[in-house]
Amino acid sequence: MNVLHLDSNHPLLIEQLAALGHTNHEDYSSSKEAIESKIHTYDGLIIRSRFRIDAAFLDKAINLKFIGRVGAGLENIDTEYAQTKGVQLIAAPEGNQNAVGEHALGMLLALFNKLHTADREVRQGRWQREANRGLELDGKTIGIIGYGHMGKAFAKKLRGFDVEVLCHDLKPNVGDENAQQVSLEILQKNAQILSLHVPHTELTYQMIDTNFIHQFKHPFWLLNTARGSCVITSDLVAALKSKTVLGAGLDVLEYEKSSFENLFSNTPPPALDYLLKADNVMLSPHVAGWTVESHQKLAQTIVDKIVNYFH
Repeated sequence: MNVLHLDSNHPLLIEQLAALGHTNHEDYSSSKEAIESKIHTYDGLIIRSRFRIDAAFLDKAINLKFIGRVGAGLENIDTEYAQTKGVQLIAAPEGNQNAVGEHALGMLLALFNKLHTADREVRQGRWQREANRGLELDGKTIGIIGYGHMGKAFAKKLRGFDVEVLCHDLKPNVGDENAQQVSLEILQKNAQILSLHVPHTELTYQMIDTNFIHQFKHPFWLLNTARGSCVITSDLVAALKSKTVLGAGLDVLEYEKSSFENLFSNTPPPALDYLLKADNVMLSPHVAGWTVESHQKLAQTIVDKIVNYFH
């Protein structure tokens, strides 16, 4: 098959596809319109997040057999329309689930122990022990919303701590030895920490708003390594100011572009400006699943699934 690669990925992806007899073409810079003009000549497409694969694009991809998304989700693809065209959709959540689990845990421990602020203060010559007295994770109740690959990976990382882990998911019977599946109401009644591991859907879009936050019985800490669109930032900031939310670890932001680039191309909105200055907020640039190891595992997962479907 002729395979078009629209984003740079681990070299094993092209190497192994070539070894399987596929012809690879790389185009990392042409416009979407230019890609559309030639997509009819390709059987496969490999993409990360360069642009949205919509119905108009798919109508021109008359020979397309598969789209491989080198990432966890498929939200930049019109999945329903692609399926009507008989296009096999391939994602790779198995490839970066461990990285996401470790990143979420790292953010939580750093927030609890004020490592980001303590490090900055020491570098500034300020030795403030009492101000940097931390919290322990043991004894806390952690709620996970979205118990697929990422949620399960985070719960697995928590096994070494004396914590209670609750999970909520639309799918029934996904709980396991690492987390008890409960209703959203029970999770909101008990959780002191909330970690989001949901895809971008109509249901999760702006899910974390003032009303949702006020349903929690306890003030809680928020972790979001999922999608920035799940959280209304201004509502989160209001909750941080009122101490309804005690702190936040955010790997993703509402303001991200689809390409995750140029976030700071304009003056930041007031809510983002608050997050940038808040000591009880830790930010990272959508890298929870972005490790040396996941770079390779994501690519390998795509190859393995292509082999499974077409060989």
